[in-house]
Amino acid sequence: MIELIIDSIRVGLRHYRRVVVLREKEAERYLTIWIGADVADAIALRLQDVSVPRPQTHDLMFNMIKEFGGVVKSISVNDLKDDTFFARIQVEQDGRTIEIDSRPSDAIALAVRAEVPIFVAEEVLDRAGIVLDDEGQPVEGELEQPAAVTEEELQKLAAFRDFVSGLDLDSLGKKEE
Repeated sequence: MIELIIDSIRVGLRHYRRVVVLREKEAERYLTIWIGADVADAIALRLQDVSVPRPQTHDLMFNMIKEFGGVVKSISVNDLKDDTFFARIQVEQDGRTIEIDSRPSDAIALAVRAEVPIFVAEEVLDRAGIVLDDEGQPVEGELEQPAAVTEEELQKLAAFRDFVSGLDLDSLGKKEE
């Protein structure tokens, strides 16, 4: 597993869809995952330390895990099938580790609340990760896929590359004021 950090949450200029941009902690590969506006807001509110008067869904989930004696240990984006990312939430309770299936967006929203690491399976990052040049554009040579990826899978992933190329990445990695 490879550790990721949240680089930013962006809005696509062409489609106005939200995407969470995750960056490999020890390198310059990025993983972009489309997410709903509600979860994007939930992640952004927590990252910006904005308090809300009542618990949101992810606050409720985090509070319930704690109340039942669990501790969120990490989350992982563990698979990519048919253009859909899959994630697991690792919770420790009573000396055992429980893995809970989740949408990546919900797992990330929980991870920022629990302040735990976000991981990705190496094969997922190899298939869907991108490298950006100095101007924030995808480096084409770096997008070549391992031989195990079929032409059909490459065509499906092209939607992600098209989406990323439409993002305003000029300020990628810079703190917004």
